Parts: sequence; structure tokens; C-alpha cells
Amino acid sequence: MPLPPTTLIYLPATLRFLTRLPVPRFSWEPEDGPPDLDRLGPCFPLAGALIGLIGLIVHLTSLTVLPGFIAATLAVGAMTLATGALHEDGFADTADGLGGMNSERRLAIMRDSRLGTFGAVALLLATLLRIGALEGLATISWAGAAGALLAAATLSRLAALGLIAALPSARPDGLAGRAGRPSRATLWKAGIAAIAISAISVLMTMGWVEFLSGLLVAALAWSGVVRLASAKFGGQTGDVAGAAALTVEIAFLLGALIFARSIG
Repeated sequence: MPLPPTTLIYLPATLRFLTRLPVPRFSWEPEDGPPDLDRLGPCFPLAGALIGLIGLIVHLTSLTVLPGFIAATLAVGAMTLATGALHEDGFADTADGLGGMNSERRLAIMRDSRLGTFGAVALLLATLLRIGALEGLATISWAGAAGALLAAATLSRLAALGLIAALPSARPDGLAGRAGRPSRATLWKAGIAAIAISAISVLMTMGWVEFLSGLLVAALAWSGVVRLASAKFGGQTGDVAGAAALTVEIAFLLGALIFARSIG
């Protein structure tokens, strides 16, 4: 069996890292080892697109027989199930950590597996925002909702990778610290893939205005998470990277929805 392009060699390993999908180990894969973001990073947007595709299929299928709110809920649920709530867990832990008085205490809170009040409320709001944005987009255009969902899932994985590259590790013994930081070349590859996939997805179903507005709101949200992580935690962790991913996903959907409603 011929080897796939170099980047795609690491797609199965990336899916095993970012999801709970039953991805087997193929004979053409390089020797397995600890997660290395410099190797896996270019495939992050591709993995995000596949996760978004799962949500897209569930959403469009459900819309044929169910009301929009329930269809959107099932789509978000399917994506959460596919990742094992990886980013949701990071989002909730980050919210809980913000309640600490200093960076050491905040990092300690984030290590605690118990869900606190801040985390529970933040997770509830994040879930409702995703469902509401997706339902709103589908009300305007089911195809537009599909394109925006695929783009949001793709860009969100780039956001996680970018945050890890932008900040030093606040916890070197954590998963993100052990996985290393992606190089500039890796970020370029991942960025080009993410922009290409998301642009095609939205331009084919909505338009330039929706794509650029979603991208702008997502970029502002990502910048806010980076600043917050630097100020409150002294750097990045795997939980903060998950929070960045979920924040950017929500922000892109909301940005696209705002301008879709204004011209719809």
C-alpha cells in the first residue's frame, strides 16, 4: 500500500489524540510514541473537520424529522461524544480555575477532577450558545448552518494549537507540556489547511461576509483567551487549549450568525 502524503501519515494518530473515535493503527504509520504537537499539528484542522462532519451529518439528518432545537442539540451532542468531551472538560476546568486567588491556586483547582460552580455554569452557557447559534443559522439556511459548523470545528482545533504555540507551558509536567510546542512551520501548515477548509465550507453555503465576520469574531475571542491565560495562569495548559478551542468554535458560529441575520 503506498504511503499517503507526509502530513496525512499522522492523521490517525491525531484523531486518536483529539477524539475517542475507534481509529486503528495502520501499517504505514510511523512508530508510535508520546504525542508530539510538531508532528501532529498540521493534522489538527483535518481532525476538526472530521469532527465537524459528524455533527453536520447528525444535524442535517435530524432536521428532516425533528425541530431545529433538538436537531442542533443532537449535533452538538454527537461532536461532544466524538471527542469524549475533551474540550468541554478543559473549558469547565479553566472556568473553575479562574476562581483561584493566584496562579498556583488556579492551576491546582484545574487539576481537581471535581466540577465546580464556575465550571458548571460556564459549560452550560457554552453548550447553549453552540446549540442556539446552530439553530439560528439553520433557521436562515440549513446549508449555511452546515458550512458554518464545519468551519467552526476546523478553526477551533487551530485555535488550540495556536494557543500552545503562543504561550509557555504553565505546567511542564502536564499533557500539553510533555507534547511540546509546534514550530512556526507546523503552524503555517495547520493555518493554511484550516483557512482553506473553513473558507470553502462557508463560501459554498453562505458568503464572504459571513466567513470574514465569523473569522474576525473568532480571532478576537482567541486573542482574549491568550491574554487571560497569560495573566491568570502564567501560560498555557491542555485545559486552556481546550477552552480556546471551544471559545473559538462558539465565536465563529455567533459571528457568522450575526451577519447572516443582518442580510438574510
